[in-house]
Amino acid sequence: MVASPMEKKDYYEILGLERSASKDDIKKAYRKLALKYHPDKNKEKGAEEKFKEISEAYGVLYDDEKRKMYDQHGHAGIDQKYTSEDIFRGADFGDIFRGTGFDFNDIFEQFFGRRNGFTQRPHAQKGADIRYDIEINLEDAYRGMNTELEVPRTELCDTCRGSGARPGSSPKRCPTCSGAGQLQTTRRTAFGMFSQISECPKCHGQGTVIEDPCPSCRGRGTLQKTRKIELHIPKGIDDGSHLRLAGEGEHPKGVTQAGDLYVVVHMKGHSAFERRGADLYRKLTISFPQASLGATVTVGTLQGTEKLKIPEGTQNGTLFKLKGSGMPKIQGLGSGDLFVLIQVNTPKKLTKRARLLLDELDRELIDQGETYK
Repeated sequence: MVASPMEKKDYYEILGLERSASKDDIKKAYRKLALKYHPDKNKEKGAEEKFKEISEAYGVLYDDEKRKMYDQHGHAGIDQKYTSEDIFRGADFGDIFRGTGFDFNDIFEQFFGRRNGFTQRPHAQKGADIRYDIEINLEDAYRGMNTELEVPRTELCDTCRGSGARPGSSPKRCPTCSGAGQLQTTRRTAFGMFSQISECPKCHGQGTVIEDPCPSCRGRGTLQKTRKIELHIPKGIDDGSHLRLAGEGEHPKGVTQAGDLYVVVHMKGHSAFERRGADLYRKLTISFPQASLGATVTVGTLQGTEKLKIPEGTQNGTLFKLKGSGMPKIQGLGSGDLFVLIQVNTPKKLTKRARLLLDELDRELIDQGETYK
């Protein structure tokens, strides 16, 4: 799961900046701290973690969209919407380190296992991430919920622990390539000697062969399994939000760490409410006498019902606000509002007496100087 926002320091505090800081201020502050804590320069304990911390803060605050999301929702907004790659994408680290003799790409690869630009290393250290789409209704998003996902994924075989060999035995060095995983062939041509390197056909580039395969995975070292994974959906989550479950992705043979599971949340439509951020909108039909004379009516909300006072002379299309009756805000700071749009019902059929009363009302309004446009 995504780390709790309470476990992370404020990005502005990390860089020693006010929340009104300009992009130039952010860039200058990061450069100063990055040169101080750069691992090639600072060998003190904790310097590497500090360097990663300030780099993450810079990656978020220097990007206008991510900064806006962080200012509105805090760490929860960033963790639910952006992956680690997204945070570092778009930030101009190259310009920061230009002329210093330091290469941020090398540092990025050392810390995060891939280069700035996010090209996979030749020997992957982490399995592939998995995307899982889930659809919930508005009530679920209002209350928050716990649910169970069934996720198919590649896992290391429990029997052989990924080696592919039967327990008690082990893979042997490939006799064809002597463990190199590659073969080099050289031939003479009219233009000189020509060498070609290709994957070993015996071990398929692994460097080892399995003489006694594992009975569970038949020597593959991995199995396809469907796991049940617990998921907590926080109150106030919105359509399109991403929830990250670390280590719940693919774990193929040859990597040291499983990938992550990213759950993308989709909201079902609602028959009564329309959502706009943390605010809710709904329509409420009242009678002509209620609009004219005023009334107190009951309005359905996601937490039950509330009373709404309709003032005398309320017009069709009037919008009322019930403060705090909207969706919980994702960062846990209060709730949005519920806006109620009034629709005045005009009866289609009238009794003879009702028609006479309305005719009398119309004449009286005209006598009072009421005009109609």
